[in-house]
Amino acid sequence: MTLIKLGFLTITLVDVIDIILVTWLFIQLYHYFKGTRAGHMLVGLVIILISSFVFRAFGMRGMIWIVDQIQTVWVVAFVILFQPELRRLLIFVGRTRFIRRLFKVGTSRTIDAVSETCVELQRRKWGGLIVLQRDTGLKSIKEAGTPLKSEVTASLLVSIFNPQSPLHDGAIIIQNDILEAAQCILPLTESEQLDPSLGTRHRAALGISEETDVIAVVVSEETGKIAIAMDGILEPNLDEFALRRKLNEHLFVGSGE
Repeated sequence: MTLIKLGFLTITLVDVIDIILVTWLFIQLYHYFKGTRAGHMLVGLVIILISSFVFRAFGMRGMIWIVDQIQTVWVVAFVILFQPELRRLLIFVGRTRFIRRLFKVGTSRTIDAVSETCVELQRRKWGGLIVLQRDTGLKSIKEAGTPLKSEVTASLLVSIFNPQSPLHDGAIIIQNDILEAAQCILPLTESEQLDPSLGTRHRAALGISEETDVIAVVVSEETGKIAIAMDGILEPNLDEFALRRKLNEHLFVGSGE
């Protein structure tokens, strides 16, 4: 159905819907990348695309050729220079509510084991750092630790964090109900907003959550309090029920290595 006809330009209902969807997509991308180098480069890419459309509409062949060359280089440069931002974007898209509902699987055994472990560590005033892997691969981090490949149980996790255990330092990583590795060293956050009283475990939990989509659970050795880090945000002072609720809401089995 034709809505508008201006000389050679004919606009149909499908064209209007298409324009609205493309505009919405670029707005969402801009808001996601806003404040980063990728955000400025995205604006430049949009300007090039609009220029290309205008030049083609007026049949300016010379300018069309120039814009096409720049456009090709610009897109390739965007992909190469901003791999981390694009990776986080793909992770974000994969974790939208609709996608997560499609791929949600049962992980009650792991949730029970982690919750029971945290309560027991609280009682004993032992520290612990548990990383629950979702989609982002942690292969290099697991390989640098001590591989275990064991079934997840609360008794096993508690025994690992026993201060007398040779494996108690560092984090343990759980994937698909399997305890993959212990003694894993995680990147520390450089955030200056973190409470200075929080120790290395909290900085490591926040650091790994800033770089990947994991869920990191921390039990403080000094205070016995439970905290959880996700998406670069640390939520402190959780009780067992709040921890279970968070894990049930956000824990989905991933396929990364």
